[in-house]
Amino acid sequence: MHFPIKVTNRLRGFSTVAKKPSKRAVKSFYEIPGPRGPLGLGNLYQYIPGIGRYSFDELHRSGEDKYRQYGSIVRETMVPGQDIVWLYEPDDVATVLDDRTPGMYPSRRSHTALEKYRKDRPNVYRTAGLLPTNGSEWWKIRSELQKGLSSPQNVRNFLPATDKITKEFITRLRSQTEAGKSFLVEDFMPLISRLNLELICLLAFDVRLDSFSEEQMEPHSLSSRLMESAEITNSCILPTDQGFQLWRYFETPPYRRLRKAQEFMEKTAVELVSQKLLYFNEDQQRLASGEHGSKSLMEEYLRNPNLELNDIIGMASDLLLAGVHTTSYTTAFALYHLALNGATAQERLYREAKTILPDPKEIRIGAAVLGSEASYCRAVLKETLRLNPISIGVGRILNRDHVLSGYQVPRGTVIVTQNMISCRQEAYFRDPHRFIPERWMRETKEPAHPHLVLPFGHGMRSCIARRLAEQSMLVLLLRLIRSFEIEWEGSVPMDVKTKLINQPDQPIRLRMKARTS
Repeated sequence: MHFPIKVTNRLRGFSTVAKKPSKRAVKSFYEIPGPRGPLGLGNLYQYIPGIGRYSFDELHRSGEDKYRQYGSIVRETMVPGQDIVWLYEPDDVATVLDDRTPGMYPSRRSHTALEKYRKDRPNVYRTAGLLPTNGSEWWKIRSELQKGLSSPQNVRNFLPATDKITKEFITRLRSQTEAGKSFLVEDFMPLISRLNLELICLLAFDVRLDSFSEEQMEPHSLSSRLMESAEITNSCILPTDQGFQLWRYFETPPYRRLRKAQEFMEKTAVELVSQKLLYFNEDQQRLASGEHGSKSLMEEYLRNPNLELNDIIGMASDLLLAGVHTTSYTTAFALYHLALNGATAQERLYREAKTILPDPKEIRIGAAVLGSEASYCRAVLKETLRLNPISIGVGRILNRDHVLSGYQVPRGTVIVTQNMISCRQEAYFRDPHRFIPERWMRETKEPAHPHLVLPFGHGMRSCIARRLAEQSMLVLLLRLIRSFEIEWEGSVPMDVKTKLINQPDQPIRLRMKARTS
């Protein structure tokens, strides 16, 4: 379903800063259209299963519905005194996300229950970590933790290990059939998740879990419980962020699930960091000199005198939480689109992969290849993230008053951008519901507002591990499509569940045929 939005002429490009209307034209915050609930008591009841029309598991549907009813800016009262302003117009998104108020840091209201859990455990955590923390406290730890991840060279150092584990994964898949023959995978998602868990543990801790071993495939194994705990935590964030937050006063069922999941992830993070610390203690000169280089992120962090052990444990927990399912879901969506577009997108990606990897058993994927020769693979990934972003949008708490779509929006207001909905509008993209990676290729690139496709967030608060995640996904897509032709065996279309991050609403059912050349 498409809804018209008034935008600038696409042939002239896009403005990245919204035009300020005259003072006479500016309307008040309370005039912003949107649902308030009966008698102004809030719209939260609409998200209660069996009662309301919406669901926290389908925020993209409620976002589209509100856009159709109210337009490009919506003020929704969840409970009295708790408003969310939803933004669909990319110029408004630019106004909010590009704000550089002196002395202020980008803030958001998210992961509030996780914040409580960690602040209740000062013996383990110094802060609540990167996800819920705001202000100068957030920047103090962010500026140190990002040093091992923001540099392109640092990320490239992890490429050989990423490629090695991915090759092992492909070899395991190929062992299930002969060249030219196919086999059916009922759900590819658990396999991708195990691969990404193996990758994050090696890159972050220099530890191999052997996630595909018979022992680790058991439901109560370390790897299985880590994946389950990460999924439980992510599924509890939205229900605990919204509404009356009764979990602040007594333990509600969602908070109890989050607490138990976090206790296991915390225990694992402490053990992994302790192992790395013990490794350094065996040779004190290793930590001081770094003469052998850093094999893992934890080694980088343990060498940093500005980071306390509590900060490192918090980051280790965050990596286990965010490092598995985020990349797994995005990869799954990419495979879905490639499988449905076998004669076009998949075939072109295969030709590119074959050029890069004429003999995939012998050749390693290098940084130069990913930077210059894998242009179509990058376009596939970006088009996937346009249609199926990691989350519905970006959250912020305004640091100062802004005029958005002609309305005065005061400082302190919670803003959530609706990039997923906007990216599916004809006003911004030709054939917006079609999977067309060519729209991102240099020779056929179409104009697009720079604040539409923001899957990893924006600015100072963007995903700290973005480069690492992109690198891992590119390597997997290249090697997988080089080795297999894939066909979609699931239902069409595949939709999403909004469990904080967007996940497929059905198993990733693929028929995989081993290529003969």
